[in-house]
Amino acid sequence: MAKRGSGAASKEEKKAAKQAAKAARRERFRQIWQAFQMQRREDKALVPIMVGTVLGTALVLFLVGLLIGQEWFLLPTGILLGVLLAVIIFGRRVQKNVYAKAAGQPGAAGWALDNMRGQWRVTQAVAGTTQLDAVHRVIGRPGVVLVAEGAPHRTKSLVAQEKKRVARIIGQVPIYEVSVGEDEGQVPLARLQRHMTKLPRNIDKSQMETVEKRLAALANRAGPAMPKGPVPRNAQQLKGMQRTARRR
Repeated sequence: MAKRGSGAASKEEKKAAKQAAKAARRERFRQIWQAFQMQRREDKALVPIMVGTVLGTALVLFLVGLLIGQEWFLLPTGILLGVLLAVIIFGRRVQKNVYAKAAGQPGAAGWALDNMRGQWRVTQAVAGTTQLDAVHRVIGRPGVVLVAEGAPHRTKSLVAQEKKRVARIIGQVPIYEVSVGEDEGQVPLARLQRHMTKLPRNIDKSQMETVEKRLAALANRAGPAMPKGPVPRNAQQLKGMQRTARRR
């Protein structure tokens, strides 16, 4: 009886897992469709470019196939390749639109950091001003990165103070400073993630964990952290669009 009950439970678990996976696929499709509809309304060239990519790629492979007598074999391949290229183009244009919407809004840099892939430990708004300038602290393979967003003349002192606090407890771990913006010497929001990933790798995962624990202890001694600034408007839609772009 026990075995029979266990088997029944296993079947129920498998059924529930299949239903959950099916629901997840529906949700992903819904997010992609929403992202496409949003982008299509704002980017009138999107559909013509995607259609042209599919037809153009299929035509090129069909013509190549004519030369070698394999046109009907290469045509489906060309269509599939064209669809793949069209999806990649869609993702890139969505990503560009996402950053265009978020640029200049308080909290945009923190939002971009939270959406980074890889082993990054982000603590938003470790310092800030009443004008919603903020300094975010990121722990990664480069070491510690202090990312400032807001007016440079206000964030400069915030970064200097935070750097001094952090340097006292992390030893020889490198500390980098990044200012997000469009002025000279700043990193545009759209390039922030790429800039972070191009920083040199100076520490390993175990050192990252040590640094994280030390900084967590520092935060506990210092009291509650600064409140986060507002995220970009339509943040939920932007997050869905960003996930879609990353998958492509």
